[in-house]
This record gives sequence, structure tokens and C-alpha cells, in this order.
Amino acid sequence: MTPRRIVYVWDADYPWDIRTEKTCLALSQAGHDVHIVARNQKWSAPVERLPEGTVHRMVPWRWAGRRLDAQLGFPAFFSPRWRHLLASTVREVGADVIIARDIPLCPTAISVGRSAGIPVILDMAENYPAMMRAIWETGRHRLIDSVVRNPNMVARVEQWCIHRVDHIVVVVEESGERVQQCGVPAEKITVVSNTPFLERVVPNPANRVRSSVHAGTTLDVVYIGIVEVTRGLLESITAISLLRQQGHAVRLRVIGSGRDDALVRQHAASLNLGSDAVEFLGYIPNREAMTIVGAADVGLLPHHKCESWDTTIPNKLFDYMAAGLPVVSSNAEPCVRILAQTGAGVTYRSNDADDLAAALSRMLDDSTRTTLGAAGQRAIREQYNWERDASAFLAVVEAA
Repeated sequence: MTPRRIVYVWDADYPWDIRTEKTCLALSQAGHDVHIVARNQKWSAPVERLPEGTVHRMVPWRWAGRRLDAQLGFPAFFSPRWRHLLASTVREVGADVIIARDIPLCPTAISVGRSAGIPVILDMAENYPAMMRAIWETGRHRLIDSVVRNPNMVARVEQWCIHRVDHIVVVVEESGERVQQCGVPAEKITVVSNTPFLERVVPNPANRVRSSVHAGTTLDVVYIGIVEVTRGLLESITAISLLRQQGHAVRLRVIGSGRDDALVRQHAASLNLGSDAVEFLGYIPNREAMTIVGAADVGLLPHHKCESWDTTIPNKLFDYMAAGLPVVSSNAEPCVRILAQTGAGVTYRSNDADDLAAALSRMLDDSTRTTLGAAGQRAIREQYNWERDASAFLAVVEAA
């Protein structure tokens, strides 16, 4: 291995992002010199050294005030401010490789990489055009999205990028197949999934083997992630209401926030569901959030089946499995495949609250939960862990 000087482009404030942290930490621990280029809406220190690498943040334009400064720092590929930040960092550290996280700043990375004569790797964590399209199709887009997140424009930008980067890292096999169908050779694509560290697999706590119904206690269902309509939270709340109408003691705990937070809360209120039925915990730092996940009975993954979720994989699937939770997921293709392969959970028809309620009702049985949870932890130990995925990412960087 030849140590490399690597610049990783992250389009938001850092910290924190789990994939950025895991990827950069793996590179740093392997002996590479890692530098993270990031936004700076919080006006943090321009440079900060962290275990995973040195963060180079956008210098705030204090004269503009926080609101205007944030707008002028929006991660658009045509932003001269972003190009200056990336180019100056690449030049300052003598970078050997640029890794662009997702599409928004990938054209900038390609342009800077060409000028510097160094390779560019695209870390494609999302099917960005499909994700934007899903938001538009549910009518939850905003006025500014018509300019900066227009699905047709994003799709054209993605097509331009995938044929000009040196390698593409995708998070799931279905994403790799999509990129191949766009004309990218298979040898330029590597799967590095959103898996957890092996240390996250811990023995099942006692509450995993209790019978919730017969003990007179509540079955706790947990959701962690962004709060958006496209992630199936409206149907999830309806399903909880149906189960409680049937006399089952079930509670949904929602960890996270997002653009549709108010709408989702209103839906729970319209069904007369209080915090004993649906509890909104808001954003919680990851370490604390994982403690709450580990104390739950069921992990919920209700994302709508669409092109976006058929070609990516959420962190939460593997987080639930590592914690020993049985998973109840919509029938998005990667989740169907992985849950069928591992036996870690069950699926239901996307957008169908009745079918979701039926799937959740199966989790009232303690032996079912225990069997599915144990299968999930076994799959994490044997296959779906970050130690294995990190090796694949290191191989891509070291071959660049």
C-alpha cells in the first residue's frame, strides 16, 4: 500500500454523517492522509483535526449575515465558492485522489480533479435523481427545488458525471445494476454498503425474549431517520392506530426530523394518538439514538417502494439487525432480497397500512421476534459488517 493524500467532498456541515465518518476513518486508519471538505453553516473553525481526518470548512462570509451566507454556500456544482474551497484544499494538501460524496458537487470534483491531474471517485450513496423525483411526486417539493433539485436537471448532471469519474462506489447491488444500465462498465463499479461495525452486535437484552402481550406491556416499534412522506410514516401511524383499535398495546417511537415533521405529527393528532401510541423524539445524536433502538422490540423500515428506494439501502436496516431487532420493511427491492436471504424480518406491501398492521401483528409473538432478531445478528457477523465493506473501499482507493 502506498499512502495517499485524499480529499473527501461532503456537501453539508461536518460533523456529522455516518458514512463520511466510517469511510474517512477507515482510510485514515489504513495510513492515508484524509482531508474532508465541508460546508459551514454553523460558522465553525475553518480547519479542525479529527480522528477520521482534517476538516476544511468553507470560510464564513460574516459580512453577509448567517442567512445570506448559508444561501451563498449552497452546494451547487456551479458555485465558484465551492470550487475555490475544493481547489485550494487539493492544492494545499497535494491531494492524490478526490472522493465526491453523491452528485451535487461531483461536477466540481471532476473539474478540479482534471485541473490537478488526479483521479476522482464518486461515492454514490443515493440514487439522487430518483430521490428528487419521489419528493416531487408526493407534492412535497419547495419553490427552490425547481431550480436546485429539479429531477430532470439532476438526472442530466448524473449522466455527465458517471461517465467521467474514474470509479463509482455504490451502496447496494441494485444501484450497481442501474449504473451499468447507464453504460458504465462493471469493472468501474464497487459495492460498499451502509453496514455497521461488528462491535455493534451485542447479546440480545432481556426484553427481546419477553412476551409483550402476555406481560401486559407495550410492544415498542422504532423508526430512525428523516421524517418525510416518501419514507412511509403516514401509513406507519395509521397502522399503529389500526392495531390499537384491535386491542393491541403497540407504540411507535420516531427518532429524527425532516421537511414533513409537522405533517406527520398532524396525522397522529388527527387519529387521536398521543405519546403513548406515537412518540416523536426529534433529532437525537447517533450514539444516544442507537441506545433507544437497542431497547426497542421491532425495527420499522416503511420507505415507499419506488425507483429511489429500489436502488439504495438505508443504514437503519443493518442498525436494526445489529441490535437484534426483527425488521418490518416495505417491499423495496433491496430490503426484500436481504430479508429473504438472511431471515431477519418480514415485508409488507408499500403504502398499505392494513398490510403493515398485519406484519406488525406477527411481531407480537415473542418467539418470532427472537428468531428473526437472532438471524439478523448472525447476518451482520457473517456478511453485512463495516469491516468487510471498508476493505472493499480501501481497495478502490489504493487502485486509483
